[in-house]
Amino acid sequence: MRELKNKYIKLLPCIISLVIFTCIGYYNLKEYYDEIANSTGLISEDIEKEVKEENEKAVKDNQKYQELLKENEDNSQPEGGLLKEAEDNGSQSQEITNPVIPDLNLYAKAALLLDAKSNRVLYEENGNKRMPMASTTKIMTCIVALENADLNGVVTVSSYAASMPDVQLNIKKGEQYYLKDLLYSLMLESHNDTAVAIAEYVGGSVEGFATLMNDKARTLGCENTNFITPNGLDAEGHYTTAKDLAVIASYAIKNEQFISITNTPSYSFEEINKKRKFTVTNKNRFLYMMEGAIGVKTGFTGDAGYCFVGAVQKDDKTLVSVVLGCGWPPNKSLKWHDTKELMSYGVKNYKEKQIFQEVNLDPVFVKDGQKRYELLNIKGDISLLMRDDEKVKVVYDIPKQLKAPVKANTVVGKASYYIDDTFYTEIPIYAAEDIKKIDFKFCIDKILRLWSGND
Repeated sequence: MRELKNKYIKLLPCIISLVIFTCIGYYNLKEYYDEIANSTGLISEDIEKEVKEENEKAVKDNQKYQELLKENEDNSQPEGGLLKEAEDNGSQSQEITNPVIPDLNLYAKAALLLDAKSNRVLYEENGNKRMPMASTTKIMTCIVALENADLNGVVTVSSYAASMPDVQLNIKKGEQYYLKDLLYSLMLESHNDTAVAIAEYVGGSVEGFATLMNDKARTLGCENTNFITPNGLDAEGHYTTAKDLAVIASYAIKNEQFISITNTPSYSFEEINKKRKFTVTNKNRFLYMMEGAIGVKTGFTGDAGYCFVGAVQKDDKTLVSVVLGCGWPPNKSLKWHDTKELMSYGVKNYKEKQIFQEVNLDPVFVKDGQKRYELLNIKGDISLLMRDDEKVKVVYDIPKQLKAPVKANTVVGKASYYIDDTFYTEIPIYAAEDIKKIDFKFCIDKILRLWSGND
């Protein structure tokens, strides 16, 4: 026992020297380790073996990584990031950079076709021009009422509501109706008096209801729309665009109650006190003009001209069309011509495609990290209607290096998707795992493993 104790006493100066040496040389050692990590990593065969074990995927993909770098050496590299592009135009034999969009010979002053699933514009003429929209306003009136009030609520008619000009249900001051019944009057026959009665009931006043309408428009991203009236009668400052109106309609047709109302052929109801009975009939002829038609609303005023918002659901497509200023009396049928042209173009030329590209992204070097490389994850779903001649380009914006510590699921880059050089959307790229920063304990462990020969 005494002999063993003497042995430990003799070793004590060595242990103390080791600790002192380690403390004094910590920062020098860290710089040395960084230098190694930034070079080949070949300190010894044992350390290289550990690095390979910790970064197996990085080593396996190394050859591919060098090939990708070579392929992209002519690509522009923004400061702090590496750009990589992947392309798929649906045809390997022909590259189309400027697809020819046909002229549909429309009469409308503004027209637009929208993929209702993705809200991507498929065709447009003056799609962002602010214009009056007449009774297509009632699409928003209906959806706001559905989302903010009880359908069994009782609406009492005011004198102001009863005074609205044609088209009217001819409701009278003091009469009472269930909100649900008035919504059929609103959407099937476009009655202006019921629109105001609904607005006063739901919003407290026409002005209060207009605020609800505008708030909803903003949540849908419609920045070029402003509602003044709930019925769409001409008013200063009451406007929208074909694009905004298509987005509003795209949202509305996803509501089952909205579709149930707007697709009803006819509907009967009576005033609550049983003074009068009514039957309203759907005036939307488009429902019977095209297979798969599901809506939605006509409109006309002296300023707006004939307007129509249509929707078609066919196969894997849901299309929304808008025509504004599509003729004035007696050219009432031009809106149907333009709508059929837009819808036929969409049905014939577009099909649903998944454009998200599954890729194995190269690992990124981590400065000051206890592991040299961070693996990357990217997941997505970009399903939308595309023409066969449209070209998809993906630009991967990935930093050249990360700095430890790195947390798993942290966004470290992005994949930007372009369709015919027009930006469409971006998908985030995430760090796959936690990587801690090199610290004193890590360095001590490395030294001991090197000196003990256990590495």
